[in-house]
Amino acid sequence: MNQTQVFPPVCILTTTWNQIEKTIDCLNSVFALNYPHISVLLVDNGSHDNTVNIVARQFPQVKIITLAENLGFATGYNIGLRAAIAEGFSYIFLINNDTILEPNCLNFLVEEILSAPDIGMVTAKIYYDKDPQRIWSVGGKFNQNRLEIIEKGDDQIDLGQWQVPIDIDFAPLCGVLINKTLLDKIGLLDEQFFVYYEDMDFCWRTRAANFRIRLKPEAHIWHAVSASSGGHYAPNERYWMARSSIRYFVKHAQGKQKLIVLFWRTGSAFHTTWKLLKAHNIISLKAYWRGLWQGIKDIFDD
Repeated sequence: MNQTQVFPPVCILTTTWNQIEKTIDCLNSVFALNYPHISVLLVDNGSHDNTVNIVARQFPQVKIITLAENLGFATGYNIGLRAAIAEGFSYIFLINNDTILEPNCLNFLVEEILSAPDIGMVTAKIYYDKDPQRIWSVGGKFNQNRLEIIEKGDDQIDLGQWQVPIDIDFAPLCGVLINKTLLDKIGLLDEQFFVYYEDMDFCWRTRAANFRIRLKPEAHIWHAVSASSGGHYAPNERYWMARSSIRYFVKHAQGKQKLIVLFWRTGSAFHTTWKLLKAHNIISLKAYWRGLWQGIKDIFDD
């Protein structure tokens, strides 16, 4: 077995929208990887902080696709995915530009994705960047009635409880290795999701096509959560989370699921409202309800 069979070429793909400091930190971790065959592709979503020029100067080996405006997470990644596929890559590593990779991360992910032909995606154990032993995500399972993620490790301190590779239904796209055969089967990301829920939609379609999603806990990533939208419970984050949620649940709920989802999401909306009121976060509360209303309008406008 030659080296390219053991270490197949991988395209590492990220998108940017401003946040040049985080992008530099991310790229420094990418080029500190121990994996021998990588190509790095950056799609810039209309940054206005000189991201493109700074990256080009500091990382001349990075291929950059420059967009005139912010077309959103899904569209930006799809542009990069098409470019990677056109260059012949069979494995594409999607990462957010606000992530930091452990040096052996990609080695572990590739090892796992090569272990069986029906594995479509592999994700890492992902931690909070500001609390480096606290787990942000180890993926999860889908509740088949509510269409939400359950059996998550979110916010747990890592005490070794997630040490064994397992099948999961959901992997966040901020750090996931994708097999091109999956894209050939189900297509790319749904560009109707500007940001948020595009990962749940993609994973739901992955599982529906009988591809497996795996957690490889030996691979580690640290993530600055919701950095591009201003942070968790920021107005922009609340708006897009609410708006995209409507599209996701309307798209995938079938039969009796529709009533269950309607009941559950109504309760969730009032719970979120109460939390924001309790925190006196009126700006985010207004943004949240604007997002819900716009999400409903989107459905009728389609």
